[in-house]
Amino acid sequence: MIFNSALFDPIHVWLEIDSALQAQSWQQSQPFATDNSRWVAYLNQLSLSTLLPWLQEDEPQTRPSLSAAAFPSIWELTNGTALTLGHHRLVLIPTDAVDIDEIRVPQEWVDIPDWAADYYLAVQVNMDDAWVRVSGFVTHQQLKEQGRYDWRDRTYSLGAEAWVEDLNVLWVSRQLMPEASLRAALQPLPDLPLAQAEQLLQRLGNPALPTPRLEIPFEQWGALLSHGGWRQRLLELRRGLPEQRSVLQWLQTGVSGLVEQLGWGPVEFQPGLASARGEMAESTVAFSRVLAIAGQSYELTIAPIDATGQGWRFELRNLAPGGLIPGGFKLRLLTEDLQPFEGNEDTATTAVEELYIEVAIEPGEGLVWETEPLPDLYDREILRF
Repeated sequence: MIFNSALFDPIHVWLEIDSALQAQSWQQSQPFATDNSRWVAYLNQLSLSTLLPWLQEDEPQTRPSLSAAAFPSIWELTNGTALTLGHHRLVLIPTDAVDIDEIRVPQEWVDIPDWAADYYLAVQVNMDDAWVRVSGFVTHQQLKEQGRYDWRDRTYSLGAEAWVEDLNVLWVSRQLMPEASLRAALQPLPDLPLAQAEQLLQRLGNPALPTPRLEIPFEQWGALLSHGGWRQRLLELRRGLPEQRSVLQWLQTGVSGLVEQLGWGPVEFQPGLASARGEMAESTVAFSRVLAIAGQSYELTIAPIDATGQGWRFELRNLAPGGLIPGGFKLRLLTEDLQPFEGNEDTATTAVEELYIEVAIEPGEGLVWETEPLPDLYDREILRF
């Protein structure tokens, strides 16, 4: 429900929070590791669920930048929710402050190249009166060029005098310049070696550390957080959960609810999966998930190709009847720390029925898959074998 904003002020957006949504969001926030992360998750879920339907009325293509299953690994560690509007990215920055005189954006949303946005919305969430207000927006360029950086909490802030309060200005500017970028130039983050990443995960995975984002230099933190697989592992460690993406564990006990949310599920082998190197494993179980790539549906399948548990086949197929994979598409595997290796990529030089990679994997080794073009809502994940 949209309030009569004239009763409050003439230009801000005021939206009522549904009582059932409020109760559901509170319940969903309870598994988070600390009081602070529970509150951050609660604010972000309320602002996302309340604002997204309203944004879609004006911009039907507006969608979350990541799947719902990926947001907890962000809210456990920092504040903010990213949305995609065509060529632009928008980040909601919610607060429960009674009076908002500035917007404070965590450094992650500004200085991690893969996270940086074009627009940042200052969102006020009032629990007592059950409403959400969009107070205004700023751009990435404004934050970098005019914002004040606070090293103590690693945020960029801008006073309300620098905001654009009327969201109509955002819609008009997008219509006039639909592909214009409003981001300042950023330097890439340094690579994080695997051994160092593992040490940091074990250290920061201790829930006794209330703000892990402030415990290490930002360059290391940003590199750790921008890797979806490491970010998810950090969430699991802080919640005391076992690793969720062990494919061998999936074979033994099935996929967990979280893994199902990501789209993975068991399937039977198809005859076309015969390995060029030997006989198929006796098990008929493989795992697949559906990907949306360039407006079409594809299936990514992981199948064992021998009885040792070390030989695996990654295969991509178009799900449309008779559908092909267009020329130029790629299926790629990388090591856990995103390094290529021999035979790690298959490219469609012309339209083909499938792309596949067969690999021998050491016990405990992790792999990251990706496609080119990237799927919608793509977030790196580490599959452990």
